[in-house]
Order: sequence, then structure tokens, then C-alpha cells
Amino acid sequence: MPENNVTQDWEKYDETLDKFIQVIAKNMNLYGITSSVGRLYGVLYFADEPMTLDDMRDALVMSKTSMSTGVRTLGDMKMVEPAYKKGVRKDLYRSEEDWYKSFTSLFGNRWKNHTESNIDEAEEAMEELKRIYSETADETLKEKISSDMEKLRNAKNYYEWLMKFIRVVESGEIFEYIPKNEQ
Repeated sequence: MPENNVTQDWEKYDETLDKFIQVIAKNMNLYGITSSVGRLYGVLYFADEPMTLDDMRDALVMSKTSMSTGVRTLGDMKMVEPAYKKGVRKDLYRSEEDWYKSFTSLFGNRWKNHTESNIDEAEEAMEELKRIYSETADETLKEKISSDMEKLRNAKNYYEWLMKFIRVVESGEIFEYIPKNEQ
């Protein structure tokens, strides 16, 4: 095979992987993860060997500080883990290749924090409305508060249900209801 065709094949290969890594980055953006961190995960996922921060910097043309921050973010979500290779003194990292595990961790972390905050906000609003209700003489306002308290109770009930769902996802119990696809 002529060398020119081999070079073109490798270029097509790189282009195809780059496109898919962009898709990964875009999807992670839905969960509040920056595109650069999403691209970092994609590069680590397709790497044949664990990578150092320098390797990542070279692959993504980003600063070492950005790589360090990205690795820490992905590590907190259990999507990247430290790796060891005999004779290598620099820190090495590899991606978590179980996308189901990555999803449950990412989903759980992101949604749990927001949902807990929403429950707290609903409770605070309910307490404040109760205080206003007890202090006002305006019957129209009392009716409006009563109506809105019901809406807040419904919202709080939903958020409490969502916390149960998040626990089912985080624990992996979700796979009892929706099994993982076999390879």
C-alpha cells in the first residue's frame, strides 16, 4: 500500500475519533461539565496507555493547570483514576471505561446537589409564607398563600421523589429495572 494512502487513513482515523470526542464533550456539557473537561475525558478514554498531565497537555493543546483541574474534576466524578506504571515517576491517569458507572456517578453528583438545594429552597419559601400568613390581615393574600403553599408542597414532594430516583441511580439499583446492554 502506498505511504500516502496510509497517511490519509491515519488522518481519517484521527478525524473520526476527534468527531466522537466532540460528541462526548457536548453530552457532558448537558451535565454541567465544560467542553474542555469532556474532551479530556474523551482523549483519556481512547488512549492506549495511561497519560501524564504533559501527555494530556500535548494532546489537547491546553495548559498543564487546565489539565490538572480537569483531571481533578473527572476524578471527583469517578470518571478518571490514577494509574501506575513501573518506572514512571510522573502521575498517570486513565479513564473509567465503564460508561454506566461514569453516568451514575455524574448524574448522581450533579442532580443530587441541585435537588437538595431545591428542597431547601421550597422549605424556606414555605416557612416564609407561613410567617406572612400568620401576620397578615389581608384575606385575599391568605387565600393566595394557601394556594401557593399547595404548589410548594407538590414541588417538594416531587424533589423528594427525585432524591429517591437519584439514590436508585447512584446505588446501581437502576440496572435491576433497566439492565445494561450486553456487548
